[in-house]
Amino acid sequence: MDLRIFIEPQQGASYEQQLDVAQRSEFLGFDAFFRSDHVLKMGDVSGLPGPSDSWVTLGAIARETSSITLGTMVTSVTFRHPGPLAIAVAQVDQMSGGRVEFGVGAGWFDQEHLAYGIPFPPIKERFDRLEETLEILQGLWHTPLGETFAHHGEYWTIEDSPALPKPAHPNGPPIIIGGAGPKRTPQLAARFAAEFNTPFFGVEDARAANLRVDEACRSVSRDPITLRRSACQVLCCGANEAEIARRAAAIGRQPDELRTNGMAGTPEELIAKMRAFSEIGVTRMYLQTLDLDDLDHLDLLAETVLVAAAELP
Repeated sequence: MDLRIFIEPQQGASYEQQLDVAQRSEFLGFDAFFRSDHVLKMGDVSGLPGPSDSWVTLGAIARETSSITLGTMVTSVTFRHPGPLAIAVAQVDQMSGGRVEFGVGAGWFDQEHLAYGIPFPPIKERFDRLEETLEILQGLWHTPLGETFAHHGEYWTIEDSPALPKPAHPNGPPIIIGGAGPKRTPQLAARFAAEFNTPFFGVEDARAANLRVDEACRSVSRDPITLRRSACQVLCCGANEAEIARRAAAIGRQPDELRTNGMAGTPEELIAKMRAFSEIGVTRMYLQTLDLDDLDHLDLLAETVLVAAAELP
């Protein structure tokens, strides 16, 4: 099982803090560094030093790392028109030498849209826009050099686009789609995604979501095994109970609640929970790391959990 570090910088993080986490994650051998794509703190409106743009940040981190995979969990299609989004993601993929993977979704946090003047349409329209954005991204990234791309959709019209720049990935960065939606999310994952993610689900809920995706794959004649399965869990690991309690308190949570709803406890407890996810087909785990100054947290995982996770399917 791959282990990926996932942060939420809208809660309050400088570029330097994000870079430190990315570089330590790379040094320790974690598979990837992912960040959220939000522009407003959840819980209150402070969030000092303020939001940072995900693709500006990842472009900079791409030039200060060399091997770790980089991506978003997830970019909201409400934030950017699909043409400029295709350009930004392709450019960061080039800057990183082909290390970008692209998590994308319909968006859900209405308050951040209001705070920064971003239109927030009803949920059906957001999913319609997500579907059309995915069609455009694939079209722009797959158009051969020297040819042009056109698209005539409900929300966007594209004519004679040179479809540049091209990503370093020949077919574009792998697309990650996830969530709890019972119909459209599985359908979009089956059509467009390289990976389906279950965010903050328990094992049984993740199993049910993946079964829905299996059926969606079969409905479009896709072998479900070709769609990688991943999960995201909040992280709180400690060598002993005192350390677990200290790390839980630092993120405003309780150890018992985190053990139920996250990837929390001793290294042995984490490995056991990862094994349970592995048994339902999950081969990649995103560990939501909320205290960005606690780099010792990552060191502990690397020393105790990383090798054991690599031995899981």
